Amino acid sequence: MATIFSRIAAGEIPSYKCAEDENYYAFLDINPLAKGHTLVIPKHEVNYIFDIEDEEYKGLWAFAKKVAVALKAAVPCERIGVAVIGLEVPHAHIHLVPINKESDMDFRNKKQFPADEMAAVAARVLEEFSKL
Repeated sequence: MATIFSRIAAGEIPSYKCAEDENYYAFLDINPLAKGHTLVIPKHEVNYIFDIEDEEYKGLWAFAKKVAVALKAAVPCERIGVAVIGLEVPHAHIHLVPINKESDMDFRNKKQFPADEMAAVAARVLEEFSKL
């Protein structure tokens, strides 16, 4: 059975898309640490990030870098924090989180934002990504 992330990338489940190409997909986390918290996934379903073949792994990180550049342009912050945890969903994913201090990366402090704010942030990131 496909993971929820595979179903999101396939368009079967709605998401706040931030970026996409033929191999990778980025979308806003619905339980974010901060406004703009984005998940970057390979469309190819693999549970553990270090099980990804080398070329796909390099491609995932290159794609995540472009998404991070777009995210930083779209959401005011000092940096884009990066985390790979991989326990919540059995599909490799990278967290990109707009941060201003280290404590902003505390995964115990999830937030909620209204749908219109989520859609607006995703649209800004997608617009910035399209410029790259």
